[in-house]
Order: sequence, then C-alpha cells, then structure tokens
Amino acid sequence: MKAKVIPKDTCSPSDAGPDCSGHYRKSDSGHEPAPSRFNPEIPGAFSDRMTTSGTRSCALRPTVPSALAEGPVVLPLQNLTASGLSHRRTARGSRQTCRPASLALRRLEAGVPFVPEEGNPSVWYRWAKRTFDIAGAGLLLVLLAPLLAATWAILFVTTRGKPLFRQVRLGLGGRPFVMYKFRTMTLDAAQRQHEVVNEKDGPIFKNRRDPRITRIGRILRKTSIDELPQLINVLKGDMSLVGPRPPVPSEVARYLPWQRRRLAVKPGLTCLWQVSGRSEIGFEDWVRMDLWYARHQSFWVDLRLLAKTPWAVLRAHGAY
Repeated sequence: MKAKVIPKDTCSPSDAGPDCSGHYRKSDSGHEPAPSRFNPEIPGAFSDRMTTSGTRSCALRPTVPSALAEGPVVLPLQNLTASGLSHRRTARGSRQTCRPASLALRRLEAGVPFVPEEGNPSVWYRWAKRTFDIAGAGLLLVLLAPLLAATWAILFVTTRGKPLFRQVRLGLGGRPFVMYKFRTMTLDAAQRQHEVVNEKDGPIFKNRRDPRITRIGRILRKTSIDELPQLINVLKGDMSLVGPRPPVPSEVARYLPWQRRRLAVKPGLTCLWQVSGRSEIGFEDWVRMDLWYARHQSFWVDLRLLAKTPWAVLRAHGAY
C-alpha cells in the first residue's frame, strides 16, 4: 500500500488538523505480525514528513489487524495524543495487548494506534544500556551512601516534611511512576505557586529566586544533590542514567503534539539539556534536544553525555 500524499495547501488549518486518508489491507499471509515493544514496524505505524515538493505525506504501514475491514480511514493529525499504549482496538471492537514501539498514539476515529517513527535502538543496545544502568546506579548508591545519609539527616532536622520527596512523573510512553528526590521546597509549595511569577516559556514553571525553595534546598539544587535519590528509580527500571528529564503530568497536558514525542524515550538522570545549560535553555530547544537524542541514541552517545555530566554539575550553569 502506498502512502496517500496530500498537497500542503489542502491541509486544513483548523484545530481538527489536516485529514490524511489512506487504505488498509491485510498482510499477504493474512495474519497480523506480532507487535514488538521497541519496533516501530507495527500495524498502523505513522509518518508525517514534509517532502521537498512541499507536500505532506502520511505513510500507512501495509498491514493492520486482520479484524479490520478494508476501507479508507481519516486521521485528524491534531487529535493524535501521545501516551503509553496498553491495548489496541480493532473495527470489530476486539482488544489486543500492545506495548509501545517508539511512541504510542491513540484517540483515532478508527481506534488504531499510530506511531511516529523515532530511533529504533537495537536489542543489543537496550540490553547493554539496562545492564549499565543497574551496575552504574548500584555502584553510585554504594559510593554516595554517606552523602545521601548526611543529606537526609540534615533535611530531617532543618526542614518540615519528609526529607525524601515523592512526585508522580511520566516515563516511557507516558506511563506514570513515583520519582524520588530530596525535598528542596517548603511543605506548602503547591499552595503558594500563585505567588510566584513564571520566568520560563512553555508549560514548565521556573523562577530563579523562587521564595518557596528553602535555604538548604538552594544548595541541593545548585549541586544537583537533590536528584541523587533518582538512582533508586534507575534500579527499579522507571528511569535510565541517560534520557530526557521526566515531566510532571500537568506539563505534558499542555504539550503540543510534536512535543509529546519526547516521551518516546525512557527518562533519565542526565541528558543533552542537562549538560547544555539546563534552565537557561528555552522549552522548545529543550524538547528538540530530547528528540535529537531519541533519533540518535546509542551507547556511544550515552557515554559522551555521562562524561560531560560531572563538569556540568560542578559548573552549575542553569541549576536553580
């Protein structure tokens, strides 16, 4: 099946977005290929690229679940919502388990998931990275145990609330998990947010002189010690040593569709944004850095980012 190409000037600028139509057909064998967690070559994979001729190409993969009847399907691009895919519906209403490939999208009229094509890391890379994450996080927890214990004790004495702060973040495919960090703000920080002016663009909330940050909290943020408990998240598999920083759900709710693609990669402790200036970088550039990593992730890139992290931490540029 060939992609349906729609001239750019025929794409609707409305909120519904341009409609890209195509036809499904069954695979030659008549069976649906088994879905893979990391392989974007799954039924309904989706690509939206601008060609040199100024047209918008919506490429549909040649196979779909066998339960789907053949026929045109309309896809309003603006309604594509990035999320972790837990199931897949066919036209007949059946449900099948499906893990996300590079990123899962749902809320399509036809009920079929579509996946934007990002980097597709090899099995070797995924295995090596997970092994390295476990070994690295375990070793760092042992080496940094005195520092972690001392920080916990200081916060226990000087700060109201539990020293270890737990917050829901979104991980790979938009799946929520509980992230750990040392408490750096006052106990009523959430209730006092309206008192603080947001200095950043996009959905993130940052203020260099945020009055809700405690005195010891400023030191922890400046030195990045507050992030060290996330080594526990790395051991649990929620995070990696290298990957985009995990966002909070309220931020993701305000993402533009293209920005949600950063959820295609497991979040990490350090990333390109982390070693390039952190909070001094605008949100769109931040997301572009994460998307670059999603397309080019490799063990070599991970090692380079890890090597740059200690200097970035010592330099503390954009850490607040």
